[in-house]
Amino acid sequence: MKGSTIALLSLFSILLFPVSWATTTLASVQDNFIQCLDNALPVQPHIYIPNNPLFASVLQSHKRNLRFDTPTTPKPFVIVTATNESHVQATVVCAKKLGIELRLRSGGHDYEGVSYVSQVPFVILDMFNLRSIDIDIENESAWVQAGATLGEIYYAIAHESKNHAFAAGVCPDLGAGGHIGGGGYGNLLRQYGVATDNVLDAQIVDAKGRILDRKSMGEDLFWAIRGGGAGSFGVILSWKIKLVRVPDTVTVFRVSRTLDQGATDIVSDWEQVVDKLPKSLFIRVWLKTVNGTYEPERTIQASFIGMFLGESKRLVQLMHKRLPKLGLQQKEAIEMSWLESVVFWADKPLGTPVEVLLGRATKPGIFLKRKSDYVVEPISKTGLEAIWSTMIELEDVMMLWNPYGGMMSNISATETAFPHRAGNIFKIQYSTNWMEEGIEAANLYLNKTRKLFEAMTPYVSKNPRKAFLNYRDLDIGTSSNGNYEEAKVYGIKYFEGNFDRLVRVKTMVDPDNFFRNEQSIPTLPSRKP
Repeated sequence: MKGSTIALLSLFSILLFPVSWATTTLASVQDNFIQCLDNALPVQPHIYIPNNPLFASVLQSHKRNLRFDTPTTPKPFVIVTATNESHVQATVVCAKKLGIELRLRSGGHDYEGVSYVSQVPFVILDMFNLRSIDIDIENESAWVQAGATLGEIYYAIAHESKNHAFAAGVCPDLGAGGHIGGGGYGNLLRQYGVATDNVLDAQIVDAKGRILDRKSMGEDLFWAIRGGGAGSFGVILSWKIKLVRVPDTVTVFRVSRTLDQGATDIVSDWEQVVDKLPKSLFIRVWLKTVNGTYEPERTIQASFIGMFLGESKRLVQLMHKRLPKLGLQQKEAIEMSWLESVVFWADKPLGTPVEVLLGRATKPGIFLKRKSDYVVEPISKTGLEAIWSTMIELEDVMMLWNPYGGMMSNISATETAFPHRAGNIFKIQYSTNWMEEGIEAANLYLNKTRKLFEAMTPYVSKNPRKAFLNYRDLDIGTSSNGNYEEAKVYGIKYFEGNFDRLVRVKTMVDPDNFFRNEQSIPTLPSRKP
C-alpha cells in the first residue's frame, strides 16, 4: 500500500472511537476533521478551508457547470486534495468517524454537480493529483489513476503504440474515476463496448479505509463498480484497463444537412441502418435549430459525425451502399491516426496538435443541463417532423443521437452493472447551454429542456423510461439518506434489472450507507423485528 502501513494503524484505531457531531459546531467539526487527518498521517495532503486564499480557485478548478458556481451554491467546509493513497484512506476514515458527508471528485463533470455540491455540511475529496498512467503494451493493458483525464490516457497509449486505444468517451478532460465507473460511452463502443467492458481490475478504498483490488473485493463488488456508479461503494484509486486494437488509419467525417436539404429522410434512413452497420463504423447525429434560408425563418440542422476504423475509400463505398441519401463525398472523409481522431471528436480545428489533449480546464465555462433517453423502435417521419416543430419552437435545446448495435448487442445486460445493451437503436443526450446569469435564465432553459424531454415521450423506451447514469439527471428522482423506495424510482431507469443486485452489494460492503449522494445506490431497508 505504498508506505501507508503506519497510517493504516492510526486509521483503524480512529474508527474504534467514533464521535457524534450533533453536539458540536461546524467550526469544531472542521477542526476535529483536520486534527483527525493530522493524527492519521505522517505527511499531510493539501487541505483547503474557506478562509484559505486558494480555496475558491481549487473549488472552481474542477467545476464544469456554472449552475453550481453561484454565491448561493453550498460550499464544502474542507477540500482535501490527495496526493497519495493514504490521503484517501485517511479522509474516508475521518469523515466516517465524524459523520461528515463526503463528495468524491475526479474530473468534476457530473452534470448535476453531485461530485462537489451537497445540501448538508460536507467535505470534497479531490482526486485530480492522482493521475499516473502505467502502460503495458506487451500485455495490452494499463493502470490509470482516478484523476487521470481521458485525454492524458489516450495520449499516453498512443505514445507507446499507434495501434492501441481505449474504448471510452470523446470528451478528453473527463476524469477516469467517475467516467469509467458510470459506463463510459464513446465512439469505439460498437467495436469494443463501453469503458466498463474493458476493465480488468481496480483499486478501491472501502468504507473501512481498506484498499481492495479485484481479488480482495470479490466479484460482486467488482461487478457493481463497473457501470453501477463506483462512488456508491467506495473511492476508486485506479483502474486496470484493457487496451484495444486500432488500425494505422481511421477516417472521420462531419456532414450537415438542413430540412430543405433532405435531413428528415436522411435521419429516417439513419435510424433504420445505424445499429446494423459494420461495428467498425459509428455515426452520431447532432440535431439543433439554426437559421433558415430566409430570416427570421428557423429550421433544423442534422450533422452526421462519423468514425470508421479503416481507410476513406472503403468508408465512402460503404456509405453509398448503406446511407446513400447522405451523399458522403470522398473529400469529406478525412484520414488520420486514431489519436488525431480524438482531437477531431473534441471539436478542435483540423491540424490542432495532439498535445491539446494534455490540457486541463481550470474553471467552469457555461451553464448547462443534460438529460437522456433510449430509443428502441425507429421514429416515423411523422414523428420526426413533430420533433422538429417542437425543437424550432423551443430553439435552444439540442439533441445528440448516439448509435448502438455491434458489440453492444453481444454483451449480456447482466455482464456488468451497465444494463443498456441489445434492443437499443440509439441513445439520446438532450443538451442545453447558456451564458445568462440568474435564476430566471436558469429556469427558462431548464424548462425548455424538460419540455423537449416531455415531447419525446411517445418515441422512447417505456416501463422503465431508461436513462444513462453518466448523463446525470436529478429530474428523474432523488433519494434522501438512501431511502430504498425513493432510490428505486431512478435506480430502475439507470440500471433496469441490475438495480436490486446493486442494492444487495451496497448493503454488503457499505451497510452504514457512508458513500451516498442524491442518486446513490441505497442499502436494503432494515427489517423490523
